[in-house]
Amino acid sequence: MFKDNLLKEQPVIRHDWLLEEVSELFQQPFFDLIFKAQCTHRAHFNPNQVQLSTLLNIKTGACSEDCAYCSQSVRFKTKIESEPLMEVEKVVSAAKKAKANGATRFCMGAAWRSPKPKEFENVLEIIKAVKALGLETCMTLGMLNAEQAMLLKTAGLDYYNHNLDTSESYYENIVSTHSYQDRLETLANVRTANIKVCCGGIMGMGESLVDRAALLQTLANLPVHPESVPINQLVRVKGTPLAEVRKLDPFEMVRCIAVARIMMPTSMIRLSAGRAEMNDELQALCFLAGANSMFYGEKLLTTGNATTEHDRQLFNRLGISSIQST
Repeated sequence: MFKDNLLKEQPVIRHDWLLEEVSELFQQPFFDLIFKAQCTHRAHFNPNQVQLSTLLNIKTGACSEDCAYCSQSVRFKTKIESEPLMEVEKVVSAAKKAKANGATRFCMGAAWRSPKPKEFENVLEIIKAVKALGLETCMTLGMLNAEQAMLLKTAGLDYYNHNLDTSESYYENIVSTHSYQDRLETLANVRTANIKVCCGGIMGMGESLVDRAALLQTLANLPVHPESVPINQLVRVKGTPLAEVRKLDPFEMVRCIAVARIMMPTSMIRLSAGRAEMNDELQALCFLAGANSMFYGEKLLTTGNATTEHDRQLFNRLGISSIQST
């Protein structure tokens, strides 16, 4: 924990946020909001350290769902070629490379509505093999029932990613093949299995400020805050329904991170998708606003990311080091 004189009292961990309160945070003057977020951040974390995760797509494309942002949906004409679940050895090889480059967490994603029994057995073997390397493990496999969540825990899974994406009221504009409640039930199953939760959203999908506030309200009012909160900026992929949506104002992205940090003081706030479109100055503002985790590596599922060498140079310029354990 890193403390200084900017904040004399510890921020209160709350689970009773009102939508009006959250909306007011979003509307604060930019510098006031950043200052408050940085004070909160320093009360719980070293402000000059960032946790590094690497993300690998272990099964690509042919997903039955219609998430409007996703290039892997079978319903959209994108350039993504479907690929079956990767072999254990190939995943382990990628995990070793990620660890050598400084990642402490290895995240794996499969484009499914939910895992099928035969492939699920292979997923469990992948988790065991990656865990044996000394890395934290994270999976995103779609919806889970209670039994599947317990099996993942037994295999050694540390984190499960299942984003809420946006507010409940705006959700029907983004997905129609499953409900918001389906997502919340998966999160509950993961928490019951004692797996840490990685859950955030995507900004820039045409949602309003109130929708962003409602998303963060939902996350912060969960019985336990997600240990990791990915804040994604929409990557507009040709062929998806959101390919032509208006680009997000960069300062709005920073505001989202700052508000998330204030509301969830002890969570790792992750700078996620869309980072390849951000310049170094914008990324520095995101770190200042309270982001202290990021994906490290040149690809995020099917979209590009900054190179590891560029990230190292940025860290050197900012005086940032990587967190070795979480």
